[in-house]
Amino acid sequence: MFTGIIKDVGRVAGVTRRQGGLRLRVQFANADEFTDFSVDESVSINGVCQTVVALGDGWFEVDTVEETLLKTTLGALRHGALVNLERAVRPLDRLGGHFVLGHVDCAAVVQAVKELGSSRELWIAFPDAFSPFIVSAGSITIDGISLTVAKLEAQLFAVAVIPYTFAHTTIHELKAGSRVNLEFDILGKYVARQLGHFSSPVAVASKIDEGWLREQGF
Repeated sequence: MFTGIIKDVGRVAGVTRRQGGLRLRVQFANADEFTDFSVDESVSINGVCQTVVALGDGWFEVDTVEETLLKTTLGALRHGALVNLERAVRPLDRLGGHFVLGHVDCAAVVQAVKELGSSRELWIAFPDAFSPFIVSAGSITIDGISLTVAKLEAQLFAVAVIPYTFAHTTIHELKAGSRVNLEFDILGKYVARQLGHFSSPVAVASKIDEGWLREQGF
């Protein structure tokens, strides 16, 4: 579990192909944040939950499997690429963002990055299948960053990025055509799932009919 509050921007130091997957080595800059880092720990890399399989002085490695490569942008990472990092939340941490699982729903394409005074407005196109999971003023995760949906159109949404987030994450590298990882709010997904279930004719169809009543002795 994560919150979408980025703690460090790391740099890819190695990309090794392994039986259809990847072994990624990532260097981190904030040593204080990773003082008690350990193998088997979960870490979010650009919003993708990964398991640490090896680590050393200033670096760690993860194995990225085929399924993850199909749904995310991790397969496009190259040596030297910057990535957003967040360690798994502890029960005593402040939840500054929202509940983020690190289970990316899809990769999407940035349509535009607009300067609005000191802030930026980021427009992103998303597949229509995910429309039930996004609402205006709701939460969304972009490359692991917890952000708020400022504007919403058909298969297109915008978020406002404050100067601090722009400077301390990889958002400053994004431009039109960039691909990003999206994770829609888990609460919205559960609500949509339940509403879909209860509105389904199959779900609400009663098994009680005249024949059933006869069988029960009525």
